[in-house]
Amino acid sequence: MTFDFGKDMSQLPNLDHENELQAQGYELIAGIDEVGRGALAGPVVASAVILTHPGSLPWLGLVRDSKELDSRKRESLFDLINKEAVAVGVGIVPSQVIDSVNILKATKLAMMQAVEKLPKQPHFLLIDRVTLSQCPIPQRGITRGDKLCLSIACASIIAKVTRDRIMEEFDQIYPGYGFAQHKGYGTEEHISCLQKLGPSPIHRLYFAPVRNLIASQNLPSLKRREVVQTEFPLP
Repeated sequence: MTFDFGKDMSQLPNLDHENELQAQGYELIAGIDEVGRGALAGPVVASAVILTHPGSLPWLGLVRDSKELDSRKRESLFDLINKEAVAVGVGIVPSQVIDSVNILKATKLAMMQAVEKLPKQPHFLLIDRVTLSQCPIPQRGITRGDKLCLSIACASIIAKVTRDRIMEEFDQIYPGYGFAQHKGYGTEEHISCLQKLGPSPIHRLYFAPVRNLIASQNLPSLKRREVVQTEFPLP
């Protein structure tokens, strides 16, 4: 497998944080990231990844923040991370819960779920941007962690591919919105479909574009329609 990333990838994620912590005696270090925080529809998804010794995984040099990779590269790295990482956990919080508790709390809930689903208990957490005050595991929030920290970048890939697959399933369940293309984010196409069709059961009803549409069209209420149950495709 050969990836050509070009010469414009000035910021590469590295193992500086992991190496520092390992020198302090922390053995299992989990990187954590989320995707879907800014979407208008669908769940927020978080992942936690514990890497093995990087010397045995030469493909780690190909890892970037998931937003800097195209879908083919993400899918290839998704398979490699799931196969060769020490542990991978995923947390998924649906739109109904996001509406109920707000997006920041839902994001942290997804991250907590991802940690709990790790088959091995981590000794330290490296988290993109936030910290988890309710989690007793030692931790560090890192601004732009998905661009700077290799384990967080791996987590961003797992979370992104998982959520993309979920939104592709929802595209089959709720056709007409284009979920497979925009993945629930507020593109012009998505807003246009939303204006024509109204909110679907997976739209976040309290996010401003959706809330404003409901108000402008005098729709009955924010009462959510029954959501069709679907199996989320976990790693």
